[in-house]
Amino acid sequence: MKNKFMTADAAVRLIRDGDTVALMGGGGGLMEATHLFQAVERRFLAGEGPHGLTVVHALGIGDKATLGMNCFAYAGLVKRVIGGHWVWSPRMQQLAQTNQIEAYILPGGVSSQLFREIGGGRPGLITHVGLGTVCDPRHGGGRMNEAAQDDLAEVVTIDGREYLRYKPYRVDVALVRASAADEDGNISFEHEAANLDAAHIALAARSSGGKVIVQVKERLPRGSLKAREVRIPAAWVDAVVVDAGQRSSYDIPFDATLSGELTGEARFAPLPAEAREFDERQAVARRAACELFEGAVVNYGVGIPDAVAKLVVARGELDRIYQTIEHGTYGGSLLDGVLFGYARNASAMLDAPTQFDFYGGGGLDLAFLGFGEMDELGNVNVSRLGGLAVGPGGFIDIAQNARKVIFCGTFAAKGVKLATGDGEMRVLQQGQVHKLVKRVDQITFSGPQSLQRGQTALYLTERASFRLTPEGLELFEIAPGIDLQRDVLDQMDFTPRIAADLAVMPAGHFRVEDEGVGALAER
Repeated sequence: MKNKFMTADAAVRLIRDGDTVALMGGGGGLMEATHLFQAVERRFLAGEGPHGLTVVHALGIGDKATLGMNCFAYAGLVKRVIGGHWVWSPRMQQLAQTNQIEAYILPGGVSSQLFREIGGGRPGLITHVGLGTVCDPRHGGGRMNEAAQDDLAEVVTIDGREYLRYKPYRVDVALVRASAADEDGNISFEHEAANLDAAHIALAARSSGGKVIVQVKERLPRGSLKAREVRIPAAWVDAVVVDAGQRSSYDIPFDATLSGELTGEARFAPLPAEAREFDERQAVARRAACELFEGAVVNYGVGIPDAVAKLVVARGELDRIYQTIEHGTYGGSLLDGVLFGYARNASAMLDAPTQFDFYGGGGLDLAFLGFGEMDELGNVNVSRLGGLAVGPGGFIDIAQNARKVIFCGTFAAKGVKLATGDGEMRVLQQGQVHKLVKRVDQITFSGPQSLQRGQTALYLTERASFRLTPEGLELFEIAPGIDLQRDVLDQMDFTPRIAADLAVMPAGHFRVEDEGVGALAER
């Protein structure tokens, strides 16, 4: 067998000008091939190319500074980026905003599943996911700036029903991260904190006649890996690069409770977060947790939904629901912030495309997600805020498919001052930015499409709760201490329907010493 092991610098010379390069990874360094990314950057800055790359990734990759997608954030190195989530690379966001690159987004699940379809030689991905959103060619076609001119999907009708066909493309190079490789190039994921779409990216490149480059932490003797431990067979692999310093995350050298190999306390715990006083996040989380029920299959997004997950753990109710995240993980204690996507002591780890299959088939009962802005039709925008490409990550796939979606966020932004903790919520200073607008800047969740699907959608904030109706958003709850006119209606760019039985939320949601009201109910 040919020796496939080589240095990172040698491996990235396989990338040619104009190639389409598929990347994998998640925030905080989750399954990120950092050593390879840095080799690409090093080669480019040395004047050796490559130039004019198309870079595709399903989830957010980077540290908002120098790692992940930041290694590719150079005009000339890339000409087109199709990214699921952009916020981990402010430099790439700036290239998009100034039209120095063609900027596109795809739903994270669609992107992962499209790799699989490309790998199987099929004519793209046909799915309902993305209808009515920015990914629909009638609402933007995934384009995030003026330099982007193509539609990444087209509308097709099958048996009288509309779908989107996301178009396939050639994958010239896959940069994949794994744990170990044997002498032949068989690849194992056993020490990774997720599987993500690694195997599907590799297959897409292989089927396209491209190159598969895999970064691993260790090289094993031939025969060391059992057949069931091999997740990418040697036949798919062109080059293997060993990075002995490969870490579980940017900050964690290795933690077997994250990879699922051991159960127990963390050996390397992330730096403790600064203690957070009781605030509007906890109040919203308490209200949102009232939607949980015994045996529910649940997904939590990033942001305030993190607080819902923490509340479930604090109440000792984790074993009463099925907790999932789009990276493919079930159960365990979810990490948050830059480590969103990691779970300690998980009960199962699937490939991300399979997880999104489960979501797309209606497997989720509840999804707790954040929002950037929302409008009178119940549309939500999280994908372009303040003129910057943000991207949806798995938001579209999840929000569109859960039986009930609960959007959790603060009512306004920039300069808001609130006081709570004594059973009431008081607004000391109104925000300069309204988040409840007449029309959202970009549709990442479609209210009208949600109504067609018969979905239940709630929009929960620290001062008011709304629900989606055929007539638009309806206000059905306000927090104790809130003045309806001054603190809610005057801070919106539209007038919502007001429920005839407008209720006041329980004071327990807003009292420090309480844990909120309501326990998991039986379905």
